[in-house]
Amino acid sequence: MAKPPSFWSYLFAKGNRPLMSDWLILVESLSDIGQAETPHKVMRIADYLSNPKLFSGRRPYVLNLARSYGYQSEGYYASLLAEARGHRVSPSILTMKELSQKGLYAHALPELNARLRDCRSKGAQHADKIFIAFSRCQTPGYERLAREVSDWFRTPALEIEFDPKQPDEIARIRTVPPHKLKDERRAFFLDALKAYTAGRVKAEKSRTPAKWSLAILMDPKEKTPPSSMASMKRFANVADKMGIEVEVIDPSDLPSLSEFDALFIRATTSIDNFTYRFARRAEQEGMPVIDDTTSMIRCTNKVYLKEILENAGVPIPPTEILDEKTNLAAVFERLGSPVILKTPDGSFGAHMVKANTLDEMKAGTEKMFRETALIIAQSFMPTAFDWRIGVLGGEPIYACQYEMARGHWQIVKHGADGKMTEGEHLTIAIEDAPKEVVDVAVKAARLIGNGLYGVDLKDTGNGVVVIEINDNPSMDYDVEGEILKDELWRKILSWFSNRLEQRLGFQA
Repeated sequence: MAKPPSFWSYLFAKGNRPLMSDWLILVESLSDIGQAETPHKVMRIADYLSNPKLFSGRRPYVLNLARSYGYQSEGYYASLLAEARGHRVSPSILTMKELSQKGLYAHALPELNARLRDCRSKGAQHADKIFIAFSRCQTPGYERLAREVSDWFRTPALEIEFDPKQPDEIARIRTVPPHKLKDERRAFFLDALKAYTAGRVKAEKSRTPAKWSLAILMDPKEKTPPSSMASMKRFANVADKMGIEVEVIDPSDLPSLSEFDALFIRATTSIDNFTYRFARRAEQEGMPVIDDTTSMIRCTNKVYLKEILENAGVPIPPTEILDEKTNLAAVFERLGSPVILKTPDGSFGAHMVKANTLDEMKAGTEKMFRETALIIAQSFMPTAFDWRIGVLGGEPIYACQYEMARGHWQIVKHGADGKMTEGEHLTIAIEDAPKEVVDVAVKAARLIGNGLYGVDLKDTGNGVVVIEINDNPSMDYDVEGEILKDELWRKILSWFSNRLEQRLGFQA
């Protein structure tokens, strides 16, 4: 497999260097990297998270030097919100996720191990591990390996450990936090930082698949998948008539994914489960995929959605982001009673609390903060139903009204026994849906990407507001497809065909 083109290449052409103020270095503590150690602005991550209007109208290069990039840590949110604010950030959420588990970066190891052996054959001194900062290596002889590792994993500081039993193979790749940089390693890092911030970075190109066949990923153990097996059988029948080969695969089929040319995920997505691994592998193979990893990361986190929608002027309910130091009484007074509390990555209405009193709000946040560094708080906007507008490739394709579950304030009622109860639905032609609802939904979806999204909205009587954007919306032939019928499936299949045509250069 060919590696991505160089990311850390320096561009020193005259007039191509950013101003010093274009760089922002984020740290958890000002003792990690001091302002005296760099000419660029150094800021605490907590201050960056709590000031969404910083650098308004500008796109700084953000170097996230957090002590931890763990899921939902401060470091995680720094990169997530940098992307939401349109800032250019390293490392990205995608890189953080890949480096969190060896299984997620195993795709790169064969090529990197080959480069390691090449370095050793050319006289690189033996080492148990090497330190890399901005594509530079502290140990002589491993320069090409350092560049290639940095091309794959765009992270300021990395350490590669070699397998003592198989010394010509990589045992582990991990990030190195700034507070762990001491003496010579720290000096080397600061020198590499100075050199790197003298240039700009290049974008990565995508790879190209070779043939046209489609895998549909479903989980046979999932009780409430986004599409039923019956709907996907109808989908496959439509595909067959279009000359497209379709096969349903399950979570155990990751090794065979490369046999296909496109991937349609019809299992509930999460960046912590198998769906993310399948999407990432599909992207590595150059395959068009619904849902792509970027859409997963963005849609599964309500903190990101809040900022990106607000920044674009898309109407949402009055919303605030809470951390453990937030004055809850002041927030409760501003938002009014009741307040809806949400964990950033909840789905299907789960991980939500309706707080009618300040005490209920305190109890709800205390429980949520055990799992996440930030919480969403919103004003409650009661309506008889929510709108769902399906958007594919930036265009609306279906419109549904989902009623609240009987005697409940949400569309889905989660029982104590785990049972889910849903309200009724009404599907209407997209041209018959209110124009304002459709227009707001399309604007919101286009902020996420060019894939398939389900935008949830409320028409409050005083205007339309976006509640959520789903990266893998429910799609069944007897609900969302009730009006379009098989044309709904043809639209999705055409989306894949068009992207294959663009990549392959012939009609797919």
